[in-house]
Amino acid sequence: ALQKARQMVQAGEIGTVRHVEASYLQSWLVSKFWGDWRTDPKWLWRLSRGHGSNGVLGDVGIHILDFASYGAALDIDHVFCRLRAFDKAPGNRIGEYQLDANDSFAMTLDFSNGAFGVVHASRWATGHINELRLRIHGDKGAVEVVHNLDGSMLRACIGGDVENAKWEELDAGTVPTNYQRFVEAVKSGVQIEPTFRHAAGLQKVLDLAVVSDEKRAELRAKADTQ
Repeated sequence: ALQKARQMVQAGEIGTVRHVEASYLQSWLVSKFWGDWRTDPKWLWRLSRGHGSNGVLGDVGIHILDFASYGAALDIDHVFCRLRAFDKAPGNRIGEYQLDANDSFAMTLDFSNGAFGVVHASRWATGHINELRLRIHGDKGAVEVVHNLDGSMLRACIGGDVENAKWEELDAGTVPTNYQRFVEAVKSGVQIEPTFRHAAGLQKVLDLAVVSDEKRAELRAKADTQ
């Protein structure tokens, strides 16, 4: 669904991208769907900076930033981010684990074409086990991608449907697996997307997000992330 949405954006089906919304919502801090985080080290370490965690930003931030920037076919120019960790136990500690890694983040982005973006993620999102959602709004239409435990869905509001805000679910077709894409790239000698440069650029945005929260300031990211 994401690849199809990107193709639609690149083909101009929604016009010029103006506003992007993206979220990555999990609820394992309020649900035992994946087990009890209070007693399982594989979850506890994710809540502790002293055990190498950078919280939800470090855990899923790269995924939702890639989801947003790749889907919108745009680079990120500026980022402003707020991080938040909430008390989860007496003294905010369980055994050797100080529970000080961020549980939620919210960031605003400026994209390379001037579009505005809002991206957020949380482990406190009650009712959402593991859901990524992306909405890309252009001056001629919009697309939405939702990915959760049930699979992926693509919707669009384009053409005459714009006047009545009518959304239609689309068939995204068959998407090659990463293994198939890798083999095809090796055979053809053609570099496929996303690239290592794209990934490195997004990692830079994540690093800046931490500094942005510390300084309460918007920071400029390297523009050529593709």
